[in-house]
Amino acid sequence: MEANGIQHVVVPGSFDPVTLGHIDVIARARRLAPHVTVAVAASEGKHGTGTSFSLEERIALVEESLAAAGLEDVDVVGLTGLLVDFCHSVGAHAVVKGLRAATDFEYELQQAAVNQRMAPDIESIFVMSRPDFSYVSSSVVREIASLGGDVSALVPPCVAARLASHAT
Repeated sequence: MEANGIQHVVVPGSFDPVTLGHIDVIARARRLAPHVTVAVAASEGKHGTGTSFSLEERIALVEESLAAAGLEDVDVVGLTGLLVDFCHSVGAHAVVKGLRAATDFEYELQQAAVNQRMAPDIESIFVMSRPDFSYVSSSVVREIASLGGDVSALVPPCVAARLASHAT
């Protein structure tokens, strides 16, 4: 880590699918550090069902969403294995996570404590969700989309289009 602060952060998640809340957290992470890597977790056993989109699809949707948001300088990489090992492999010294509610904080605090135990050199940075994104989660988006609802106010346009075609 450089004496003038953290130079490289990782924003991890399953991004199934990426939401406007995720894009906001990534943009804010980019303001905190000059180098940001989005780590799209394979999450093969997530909630016992796996993910709705393949790892490759989720990476492509994140890349397209970031490009549309003017964040082309953010790296997007697939993640398998331990987050702290990934951080070490890419040279990152911090993990940035968005928090929507107290329940997010409880879960993320536990994860941060475990990560700190495994890798004391990796910091955890939490950013609070903007109020207009505090209720948005990938699972809520998937549920609304699966029932034919309009998710265009919750996700980037490329994701809304992909969800619409995914439902048919």
